[in-house]
Amino acid sequence: MRIAVDAMGGDYAPREVVAGTVLAAALPNVETLYLVGDEKAIRAELASLGEISPKIQIRHASEVVEMGEAPALAVRRKKDSSIGRAAEMVKSGEADAVMSAGNTGAAVAASTLKLRTLAGVDRPAIATVMPTQKSPVVLVDAGANLDCTPEQLVQFAMMGSVYSRVILGRERPVVGLLSIGGEDSKGNEVTKRTFASLQKSPLNFRGNVEGRDIFEGDTDVIVCDGFVGNIVLKTSESTATAVTSWLKRELTANWIRKSACLLLRGAFRNLKRQLDPESYGGAPLLGVNGICIIAHGRSSRHAVYHAIRVAAESVQCHVNEDIVKGIASLESARHD
Repeated sequence: MRIAVDAMGGDYAPREVVAGTVLAAALPNVETLYLVGDEKAIRAELASLGEISPKIQIRHASEVVEMGEAPALAVRRKKDSSIGRAAEMVKSGEADAVMSAGNTGAAVAASTLKLRTLAGVDRPAIATVMPTQKSPVVLVDAGANLDCTPEQLVQFAMMGSVYSRVILGRERPVVGLLSIGGEDSKGNEVTKRTFASLQKSPLNFRGNVEGRDIFEGDTDVIVCDGFVGNIVLKTSESTATAVTSWLKRELTANWIRKSACLLLRGAFRNLKRQLDPESYGGAPLLGVNGICIIAHGRSSRHAVYHAIRVAAESVQCHVNEDIVKGIASLESARHD
C-alpha cells in the first residue's frame, strides 16, 4: 500500500508526523510512504532519526493549511498545500490513501473537492472508533456535517456498518440512532424521519439509543449528525482525561494508597491502553472516492503510526467497494 502523509499537519508537525511515519515503515503491508510538505524541514527531521527505510519518499509542498483557517477557502487558495498535494496523489493514483493530523475541515474539503464522493454517496462522514465495556463502537458522523437530512443519516449508518464489519470484524453490526430517548417517538423531526427510514432499510437497526448507551457495548454503530457527534467525541475524550487525573490524585494521596497501586499496576496499565484514543488509529472519512484517515491534531508519533496502519488496512480490505455495494442496496430497498 502507498500512503501519502501530510507531514505538516498537526500540533507537533513535522517532528511527530515524520517519526510516526518512520515507525510505520516497518508495517508489512506498506509499500511506500510519501511525506508531503516542506522538504527541508522533513529532511531535517529524518536526519535526526538516523537510518531511514527506503520505503519513505518526500514530495515537496510549499504551503500549509493552518488550524485556524477557513478550510474550504484555504484549500482553494493554497494550491500547493501539503494536504492538497497529498489528496491529489490519491486522485492521480500515485498513492492509495491520504493521512493527515492537521486541520480536520481542510482534510475533509481537500478529499471531497479532489477525490469527489463514491457512487450514490451524498456527503462523506467522519467515523470514529470509541472503546466500550465490550467491543469498540463506530460513531458516525463525528464532525464533517453539521446539518443532515434523514437520507444522509441513513447513508452514514450504512457506511459505518460496512466499516464495522470489514475493519472491526462485526458479522452483522447493530446500528443505533442517537436520540434523547429510546422510544420511537423521541427526538426532533429529522431524527423521527431517520428512524422510519432505518426501520425499512436492510441494516440491523435496533432503534434509538441514548448517550448512556454508547459505552455499554450493545451497539456497533451509532449514527448522528456531525454537530452532535463531535460534541460526544470531545466530551468523551475530556471525561476520560479527567477521570484518569482524579484517579491519579486519589491513589497517590498517601503511602498506603501508593503501596496498593503497585499491586494494581497491571490493571491500570491495561485500562490506560483501552482508553487511549491514539491506539484506534485515527478517523476514516467514509464516502470519498479514495481512503482518507484523519488523526487527532495532538497526535504523537504512535498515533500517526496507528493512523497509517488503519489507512493501509482500509485499502487492503476494499472498504470503498463494500460501501458502494451497501449504498446501492439502500437505493434498491427504497424503490422496493
